[in-house]
Amino acid sequence: MSHRLEQLCLEKGIRMTDQRKVIANIIGASDDHPSVEEVYMRSHKIDPRISIATVYRTVKLLEEEGIIEKRDFRDGRARYEQAGESHHDHLIDIRSGKVIEFLNEEIEKLQEKIASEYGYELVDHRLELFCVPKSN
Repeated sequence: MSHRLEQLCLEKGIRMTDQRKVIANIIGASDDHPSVEEVYMRSHKIDPRISIATVYRTVKLLEEEGIIEKRDFRDGRARYEQAGESHHDHLIDIRSGKVIEFLNEEIEKLQEKIASEYGYELVDHRLELFCVPKSN
């Protein structure tokens, strides 16, 4: 398990069974925002005793504890990533489902400017761009 994820689980007092460690490790090591079904398939390859119900319960627990975050990329399934990673936004290819993480300083500054113009201080945001590949 990634040290950070393990530390968060320990700090929250979560009892980490071997199966929970496998599931948490898969989510922590993933860079593709896996769905519960994808986490299950990857977990099952490592430990065939892991059931889909165990994955659902573990994902729900980790989400409730703020260790992972749910994302909705409009493909009909919830996807997950480790919470508290450095800030980034998402560009989603709606045809393939590919998710690209990015950070653009101009966009960050513009969002702060917009909030300020309306009399607010920006404290958090989420930007998801839904796209299709350009046709040449």
